[in-house]
Amino acid sequence: MYKNFIVLEESRLDKFLSEQLEESRNQIEQLIKKQYVKVDDKIITKTGYKLKENQKIIVELPEAIEAKDYEVNFDVEIIYEDEHILVINKPYDLVVHGAPSVKEVTLVDWLKSKKISLSTISGEERHGIVHRLDKGTSGVMVVAKTNEAHAGLSRQLEDKTMGRYYLAIIDMPLKDNIIIDKPIGRNPNNRLKMGIVSDGRNAKTAFAKLQLSNNEKYELICCKLFTGRTHQIRVHLNSINRHILGDNLYGFKGELNKINRFYLHAFNLYLIHPITNEKMNFKANITNDINEFLNNNFNMETVNEKLGKDYINSAFNFID
Repeated sequence: MYKNFIVLEESRLDKFLSEQLEESRNQIEQLIKKQYVKVDDKIITKTGYKLKENQKIIVELPEAIEAKDYEVNFDVEIIYEDEHILVINKPYDLVVHGAPSVKEVTLVDWLKSKKISLSTISGEERHGIVHRLDKGTSGVMVVAKTNEAHAGLSRQLEDKTMGRYYLAIIDMPLKDNIIIDKPIGRNPNNRLKMGIVSDGRNAKTAFAKLQLSNNEKYELICCKLFTGRTHQIRVHLNSINRHILGDNLYGFKGELNKINRFYLHAFNLYLIHPITNEKMNFKANITNDINEFLNNNFNMETVNEKLGKDYINSAFNFID
């Protein structure tokens, strides 16, 4: 199986492929050293090779699984669509795109099954995917339908003119609004987890208090990302001994054993339309399970007031 990528900004070859393929730096190094990687049709064996904008990369994945033939038997809520972009509400427990280790139907499979036009900048497995959500996270995502839109949205990710606010329910209230700026990398003791590691990539998250539960045991919070590391919100919360309800991987414990996912939802997306330059803002309906928990444990009149766009924006006034 071959995967093709176009470089959008200068980077190291091993770093670029590690991010694009979501594999460890060591695995990427092996691919490069064994001559499975070409840059502009030339085999490159230097892991630290400096990539330039618009270079084309071809990667051969010798042990990749064969193309999937899974039935797409679910649907995804479309929040907005025009000829350039598509905004959707991703269900939880859905993988965004394929990878050598993915053996299930993905969001990209659903997009292709609907015959939706998709950008091709990110390679075959990632058609249309500008940014992603973890499998267990639900909520709003924008998909690029053209390469021009994809490039424009990618630039917004870099300059932070596009972003998301996440909602999470945690097992212990925050002492105060807080910004956590700690590097994240692969947990050396558990390959399934990420962790705070000294040589990790820089990661910064702001957390704002929204509403205590009726028994003051749990708290609904809002999260704003300044970087986009894998499991970033979950890792940063764990670093201050807070855990998202249901997030057993990162230390949640308690009597709520009926929760079969972690309560993290990408609630709000803001961006500038990559073609028309219109400022746009989208909200993704909260999933039924999170909504039911909120209704049973929180004052919903207050919660609904605080989920308004203006309040969430003002909740992060503590950021310099």
